[in-house]
Amino acid sequence: MIVNRLHDSKFETKISDETMKTLFLMRHAKSSWDDPTLRDFDRPLNKRGLKTAPFMGKLMKQKNINPDLILSSPAKRAACTAELVKEHGNLSAEISYEKRIYDASAYDLLTVLSSIDDSIESLLLVGHNPGLEDLLRVLTGQTHRMPTAALAKISLNINAWQQISENFGKLEFLIKPKEEMK
Repeated sequence: MIVNRLHDSKFETKISDETMKTLFLMRHAKSSWDDPTLRDFDRPLNKRGLKTAPFMGKLMKQKNINPDLILSSPAKRAACTAELVKEHGNLSAEISYEKRIYDASAYDLLTVLSSIDDSIESLLLVGHNPGLEDLLRVLTGQTHRMPTAALAKISLNINAWQQISENFGKLEFLIKPKEEMK
């Protein structure tokens, strides 16, 4: 399912043509619970996740989504998702791993985002729930489920990442891969 051009009049009154950053949120693809001896951090992608992450990369390529930077949790399932999306989406962005993304709250994620270099206009953040769903809500004021490998695009009414704050975003779309792969 793709949620397109959601209307928010508060956002539109704040928006400036020149000042805009774009944030893509992606939850890691489906992970495996097969080995109970593994730490949560070390869980790999399962068979479905290994299929879905490349699919989402190809979908991003098809939609001309090519962020300036990919910032990922270093947890195995998130890192593998980021790598597969980059490879299959033919994305030119570097992947940077940030340990603060793992097990982060929405406000922890805002802190991480506020430290991004301002030369980065668009960013793909690959992480985990509930932090990503909460961040989507904090930024846009909207509540949506983000299943594994879901991709959200948020337009931010900021010209510097340190300005990121509550209700400064507009949800442009939300892609849920399970529905797209049918």
